[in-house]
Amino acid sequence: MSDMNYLGAIVRILEPPRRIIFEKEILVVKFRAQLTQFRGTRVINLTFFGNLANEVLKHYKVNDYILIEGYLSIINQENTNLNFRMMKKANLSVFKIYPFLLNLN
Repeated sequence: MSDMNYLGAIVRILEPPRRIIFEKEILVVKFRAQLTQFRGTRVINLTFFGNLANEVLKHYKVNDYILIEGYLSIINQENTNLNFRMMKKANLSVFKIYPFLLNLN
């Protein structure tokens, strides 16, 4: 039996990682990434914690492709531009990361 919210995917980093310090101790890194697929564009928010967050800051940058594994969650968010219509955003808490295609520039 497998967990329905566990996801493994190849993604392209869309923006520079943002560093956040949580409760004065825990390093959190967040950024948006694009799921690689043939039809349409899907953007997902990635969150890294602790030592993995340090590794992301050191080694990965915009337009790198990475293979990630983690737990998917959906967040409901109000959008004031669309008459208070609820929007759903996908967030992935990443626990494993592997380089796939990295920019050398």
